[in-house]
Amino acid sequence: MASISSLGIGSGLDLNGLLDQLNAAERGKLKPIERQIETQQVKISAYGELQGALSGLQGAAGALNDAALYQSLSTATSGDAVQAAAGRDAAMGQYAIEVERLASAGSLASARLEGVVGLSDVVSAEGGELVLQFAHAGEGQAASVPVSIAAGSTLEDIRDAINAESAGVSASIVFDGEGYRLALMSSETGKDASITGMDWSGVDLAEGVAFSEEEGAGAIAQAGHDALLNVNGIPIVSASNQVEGAIQGVTLTLAAEGSSTVKVEQNTRAVREAVTGFVDAYNALKGTIGRLTAFSGDVESAGHLLGDSAVRSIEARLRGVLSGGVAAEEGGFAMLGDIGISLKLDGTLDVDEKRLDDVIANDQAALSTFFAGDSAGEGLAGRLGDTIAQASGGNGTLGGAISGAESRIKSLNERYARMELSIEATISRYRTQFGQLDAMIAQMNQTSDYLFQQFEIMNAQLGLKK
Repeated sequence: MASISSLGIGSGLDLNGLLDQLNAAERGKLKPIERQIETQQVKISAYGELQGALSGLQGAAGALNDAALYQSLSTATSGDAVQAAAGRDAAMGQYAIEVERLASAGSLASARLEGVVGLSDVVSAEGGELVLQFAHAGEGQAASVPVSIAAGSTLEDIRDAINAESAGVSASIVFDGEGYRLALMSSETGKDASITGMDWSGVDLAEGVAFSEEEGAGAIAQAGHDALLNVNGIPIVSASNQVEGAIQGVTLTLAAEGSSTVKVEQNTRAVREAVTGFVDAYNALKGTIGRLTAFSGDVESAGHLLGDSAVRSIEARLRGVLSGGVAAEEGGFAMLGDIGISLKLDGTLDVDEKRLDDVIANDQAALSTFFAGDSAGEGLAGRLGDTIAQASGGNGTLGGAISGAESRIKSLNERYARMELSIEATISRYRTQFGQLDAMIAQMNQTSDYLFQQFEIMNAQLGLKK
């Protein structure tokens, strides 16, 4: 059988070109399937955008569905002496704080080392044990800490050995203009954590190395101090500049000596941000839906989910929850409009800033009941979150729409593969038929040429006889 590259050689016809045209025409049958697959893929992408916007609204509703939000407290501080942070156990109140002294860490420097002219000089030939002494044993820390010094250690090696020991101090080397000293600083502030001594008796110093006994070269110590402050006139001592427990549920960070006032009050800012965040998330969802279902008269520029029943169903359910409100006791809030949030004609939410601020400032308990309810799923935020979860789940409206689109893509891909096989079989059949046609025409051409030659010979013979 002739190959496709030799088609037309015998007949002189452009059978290869004709076969290519037939192949293109047959493959044109795949275009509608490709467009359908692309349409479903675009739909799935659009569903993903919708799912993201729903997730944002669900998160915003979840923040409002937490009753702890409406019980949270914040601190307002005047003055530069302290900073304050309120925890869950804090109680509302106002506190006058006077910081008399900040907590400080103790420090200790050794006497000047004679015979050490460079940091690479050996200080201890045989090594030994340096004992660090503290004012008082802290939690998990002994009153004295031994540090092993290796043989042949330089002053840098001794410093590194102390720092590696986690002994409650940080070590450094100081050059005072005449010689080197080993300086230690307590890791913790407060009187009890102070470093008070360095016992070198267990360390074998190298030949020619000794601690100077000259005046001004002796060990230098600076004791650590506890912080001194008073809260509403009550004196308080703290080993740290971070003071917990002086005011229940409030952590004070001492910054400077002086006076400050700390006020613990309801965290209205957090509640307001949660409410406005919810409104913004819902309006963002509406914007996404509007874009995905838009139609301006041009089919080519229409939204990918125009007329989609899943989108209409989800939008209607959310609107029903928001407009339906919640059951409320006397004096409570039943509708969004009661707290200053209205549903506009275009479906978006609008906030009456003044009304919302008044509710947050004066009636957070009723606001908590409205959004979070007395139990799970009773408040508006809980109901909205449940509605979104049901719609977005695998068995929900959106989940079902995505699964349906994926199933259609799978079915279309299978149909595409079957049609491709059918097209290949058809083109193969054409190729075989064209090969047969080419061979038949070639044979007919050969027969024609032979007959023509015979007629020419007969004509020549007749002419001679005449």
